Amino acid sequence: MKAGYKLDKVIFKLREGDKASSHNQCSIGGRWIEKTTDDFFKNRRVVLFSLPGAFTPTCSSLQLPGFENYCERFKKLGIDEIYCCSVNDAYTMNAWAEKMRIKNVKLIPDGNGYFTKQMGMLISKDHLGFGNRSWRYMAVITDGIVEKWWEEPGINNEGSDDDPYTETMPEKCLEYLAAGSE
Repeated sequence: MKAGYKLDKVIFKLREGDKASSHNQCSIGGRWIEKTTDDFFKNRRVVLFSLPGAFTPTCSSLQLPGFENYCERFKKLGIDEIYCCSVNDAYTMNAWAEKMRIKNVKLIPDGNGYFTKQMGMLISKDHLGFGNRSWRYMAVITDGIVEKWWEEPGINNEGSDDDPYTETMPEKCLEYLAAGSE
């Protein structure tokens, strides 16, 4: 992926309004909604990061909470929204956001991997029982066009359990944004 890439239209399937009466029950009763890349990226400057999966170790202990914790700093540097995209279904993404108490980062379910494939980051994790997943990447996207791109080294398909987390940390994006605002 390179700066200047214009996002193609992709439809995302989200769930809205699901509720559970206790923590021992699954949230149900809501409705399906569709959003497109335009709904998320048109007329905005956003940070998008993607990761292998909800409820997985690095994603849950470092990456998602890191972006959540820095949300105000991103906003002060001109970012309208922070999005986390993963090849997971809407139910899983909503449950993960609730479990992690995420209030600021918006989670985008890419259950079929269509968006992730467009970004060139769809990989196979069949050897771990995950099926297709996203390789870790991060981008600043302005009005649907990639402004800046980061991805983890050594994209691995089938066979490796490597899960590097050095290039897609929120601090790297904050450094980039701060340098542009000076």
